[in-house]
Amino acid sequence: MENMSGLRFFVERTGDGAGQPVLDADNGEELMHVQPGTAIVLGSRQPESPGTLYITTKQVVWLSDTDRSKGYAVDFLSVSLHAVSRDPEAYQDPCLYAQIDNGLEDDESEGSTDGGDESSDLSRITELRLVPSDPDQLDTLFQIFCECAELNPEPIEGEEEEHNWIFSADQLENQEAEEESEWTFSQNLTHSIGHSNGDHDLAHTVLQLQINDQRFEDAEEMDSDSKNGHH
Repeated sequence: MENMSGLRFFVERTGDGAGQPVLDADNGEELMHVQPGTAIVLGSRQPESPGTLYITTKQVVWLSDTDRSKGYAVDFLSVSLHAVSRDPEAYQDPCLYAQIDNGLEDDESEGSTDGGDESSDLSRITELRLVPSDPDQLDTLFQIFCECAELNPEPIEGEEEEHNWIFSADQLENQEAEEESEWTFSQNLTHSIGHSNGDHDLAHTVLQLQINDQRFEDAEEMDSDSKNGHH
């Protein structure tokens, strides 16, 4: 399966003008919020604007208003942290800050890129900032981020082990094979005990015990029938 972690280019648009992002409606993706007049900052690069921010139930999409070939997206599953930043020492403009889990090791990732192949560098971005022209919208954006993050919980490791009462067809076949193996082992063990050290009398003794058990059960039934007859 292709690794879709991290930031990626997004160019699937529909409509005239700047257009809107094409959503995966077949898998239930819905548009939650549109924020025009939003700049995007990748790592420590220069801001890219003007653009429009689209928040869906599955991902964050930023599309350039002037270049239909320019757009970025990141799935909420890859957004490891988001927060409102109004500290001018952290960034010059109030913004929504997000950290991105790109699935790479720390030494393969970088918050900023200086030149090089933009396509390969994009997957290494580990942070972005969304800067709306209206800072009063930041709290609204933050709340929507929270709601969408809740719609995309992280997969729980070891979930299959916790719910091992749900079996696949292969698991059932394996279980049946193991049970058959245990039954064969049990039969072989009984067989080997009966003939261990050449003691054939032991097998005869086990058979005799089984016959005596059967007789004892028959005697109980006869006694019970006899008592019932007296009543």
